Amino acid sequence: NSLLLNVTKTKELIVDFRRAQQPRTYTPLEINGTTVDRVSCFKYLGVHITEDLTWTTHTAALVSKARQRLYHLRQLRKFRVSLRVLQSFYSGAVESILSDNITIWFGNSSARTGRLCREQCVRPNALWELHSPPAGTIHQ
Repeated sequence: NSLLLNVTKTKELIVDFRRAQQPRTYTPLEINGTTVDRVSCFKYLGVHITEDLTWTTHTAALVSKARQRLYHLRQLRKFRVSLRVLQSFYSGAVESILSDNITIWFGNSSARTGRLCREQCVRPNALWELHSPPAGTIHQ
């Protein structure tokens, strides 16, 4: 097997929950004489992983992406697009982002980040007088 590692694409993430009185120093990881970059957060298969293993960065990225798409939903409403098209757009463009990997991150997210995601699911109610499923029920 001739597997070669691309050191420029390799990242090192240190997760250490030991209690320490003083800051810990770690020896840099080297592969073939090249030092691997150390990061505090990286994106792997669409999921943001942080060194403290919280979901704050991931949910903030999801909410940001959902807000961008809600703008387009509001624009469609300004053009008086039918309710059915608005619902399809919301389901395909917004809800699909919020429900991506939701079984993994939603149950472990903080109350603040969970509230942000629920708001993104409820916000379209102002665009149409229908009930959209809250994020807490999507993951079940």
